[in-house]
Amino acid sequence: MSLDLHFILFLLLRMAIAAAFVVTASVITERSGPVIGALIATLPVSAGPSYVFLAIDHDAAFIAQGALASLPVNAATIFMCLTYVVLSQRHGMAVSCGSAFAVWIAMASIIRQFEWSLTAGLAANLIAFGICIPLLAGYRHAKMPLVTRRWYDVPMRAALVATLVAIVVSTSGWVGPRISGIIALYPVVFSSIMVILHPRIGGPPTAAVLANSAWGLLGFGMAVAVLHLGAANFGSAIGLSMGLATCVGWNLTLWWMGRRKRLELRRAN
Repeated sequence: MSLDLHFILFLLLRMAIAAAFVVTASVITERSGPVIGALIATLPVSAGPSYVFLAIDHDAAFIAQGALASLPVNAATIFMCLTYVVLSQRHGMAVSCGSAFAVWIAMASIIRQFEWSLTAGLAANLIAFGICIPLLAGYRHAKMPLVTRRWYDVPMRAALVATLVAIVVSTSGWVGPRISGIIALYPVVFSSIMVILHPRIGGPPTAAVLANSAWGLLGFGMAVAVLHLGAANFGSAIGLSMGLATCVGWNLTLWWMGRRKRLELRRAN
C-alpha cells in the first residue's frame, strides 16, 4: 500500500470515528431536554477526537502548546453562545446563527495573534464566563418540543465534524500547534444544535440548551488547562486522560447538584 493511500484511509477512519461521537451526542441531546443535553454537548465529543488524532501524529510538547491556544478559544465559544441565545429570542436562524458564527470567527482571529500563557488563558475564561453566565441565566428554562429527525440531519452532522477532523489532521504539520489548537476547538456540536434545532423547534428552546451549557463549558475550559499541564509534565496519553476525567467529573457534579436541587424543590412543594 502506498504512503498516500495509507494516509487517506487512515484519515477517513479518523473522520468516521469522530463523526460517530458527535452524531451520537447530538441525538442524545435532542431527546434528553435542555439541561442534560447541555451537559452532553459540553463533553469533548468533537475536540477530544481531534486531540487524540493530533497526539498520534505529534509529540507531547505539540499537544501542550495546542491546548494553550485552545484555552482562550473556549472564551470565544461562550460569547458565541450568548450572541445566539439573545438574538434567537426575536430573530430567525440566519441572523442568530450568522451573528454567532461571526463573533466566534472574529474572536478566534484576534486570539491567534497572541502567544498565550496558562495564566492569561485562565484569566480570559474567568472574565468571559463571569460576564456571560449571569446574562444567560434568564434563558435557561424552556420546554423542549418533540423533535422529528429529517433525512439530512445525521449526514450533515457527520460531514461537519468529519471536515473539522480532516482539516485539523491534514494541516497540523504546517500550521503548527497554535492554529491546530484553535481549529480543534471550533464548536461543532453547538453549531449543529443551532442550525438543526432552530428552524424546527424555534429559537427559545434551542437557546435554552446553549444557555444551560455555560457551566459545563466552564468545566471544559478547566479540562483544557489540565490537558496542557498533563501533556507538558506526563505525556500526551496521561494529559488527554486527565483532561477527559476533569470534564466528565465536572459535568457529573453539575448533574448531581441539579438533581439534588430538583428533589429538594419537590419535597418543599
